[in-house]
Amino acid sequence: MTVSSVLVVGGGIAGVSTVASLRTNGYAGELTLVSADAVPYDRPPLSKAYLAGGRDLESIVLQPSQWYADQKISLVGGAVAVAIRPDAGEVELADGRVLTADKIVLATGGRAIWPPIGEVRRDVSVGLPVGNGQDRPVVSDRSPIHVLREVADADRLRTQLVPGARLLIVGAGLIGAEVSSTARGLGAEVVLVDPLDPPLAAAVGIEVARWLHGLHANHGVEVLTTTVETLLETRTGVAAQLRGEPVSREFDAVLLAVGLVPETGLAEAARLDTSRGILVDAGQVTSHPAVLAVGDCARLRDHHRAEHWEAAQLDGARAAATILETEPPVATAPWWWSDRYGLHVEGVGEMRSADAEHIRVVRGTLGEPPFAVFTLRGERVIGAVAVDDPNAVRAARRMIDRGVDVRASDLADPETDLRRLLRGSR
Repeated sequence: MTVSSVLVVGGGIAGVSTVASLRTNGYAGELTLVSADAVPYDRPPLSKAYLAGGRDLESIVLQPSQWYADQKISLVGGAVAVAIRPDAGEVELADGRVLTADKIVLATGGRAIWPPIGEVRRDVSVGLPVGNGQDRPVVSDRSPIHVLREVADADRLRTQLVPGARLLIVGAGLIGAEVSSTARGLGAEVVLVDPLDPPLAAAVGIEVARWLHGLHANHGVEVLTTTVETLLETRTGVAAQLRGEPVSREFDAVLLAVGLVPETGLAEAARLDTSRGILVDAGQVTSHPAVLAVGDCARLRDHHRAEHWEAAQLDGARAAATILETEPPVATAPWWWSDRYGLHVEGVGEMRSADAEHIRVVRGTLGEPPFAVFTLRGERVIGAVAVDDPNAVRAARRMIDRGVDVRASDLADPETDLRRLLRGSR
């Protein structure tokens, strides 16, 4: 079938990557991008430079407005899709418009998870309940309880990050850690709560995770290994009851940063296969051949869902290749990055603790940046994490992708040129 029109629903990195890859690789048909935002923007800065006020919205757009016109992409901004009808190739928007296309690509992303807090309510003198204890937060524009997924979320949170403000962050993963750093830079007092000790151990290994988590206390953050039992919104802020503490604490603001749940509503209503995401094959095709899904909303069958920026970008490239019937991008080890307290952290592949099958190798001195930690299975690198040493992660990724054999002693020696190891020379 000749595809003469493609419609992408969702303006995040996955959606923009899809339309960009189609045009870059020769697609000349009609191309439409439906975005809830006027112009799609990048989300990683929302917890860092944008939240801190160092960057504005124009500086974080994924592409300038003129680019869409130059690429002959119809950008339908400020629009929300409310239904898709795959057999008819239709997408219905909230304003009643119905758009049609031969192929529909869902890039609907995810929404912030509401953590399992037993009770979230307002003082009766303030108003109605603000949450339902489920996965979808219900907060007003004036509520001191926040999530961070959109520019509007960052704008609202920033107004409360003033010197001396008391901020409770629930969740010490990447977003929680980054906001802790940003908030401290703005002079706020931060309490960071997470039941894991340390968080991110599965991603970076226990030793690096413990060191990274320790950075919070070093920068004046109070770190607690616990959970939140109740939140009570009052006239002056939020009263939070933390498990194990006899009385509640008062905060000016609370950020819920415990992850996201994929936005699968359109797919479910259209009776596409879903299970912890919209299920897709290796070409990003859903259970309906006319519909593809990419990014945070999608999950490859029999695999875990990926939530990193580059994973979403590559999903878009694969979807474009499927539509064009060309070779997909070469598979590569998953890569991610984060910034906190002036340090740049990168990771690639799979980190494991040392055991009978896996070796942990430290390059440099752990805790004294720059340094890197590698996980080897035999003489093959399977994962790496580095602080202020992106070249080490870049080399590790190539080692993983190429299946290069290396000696642990060579990786551990800071004088060893990692590029030489890539050439297989010892």
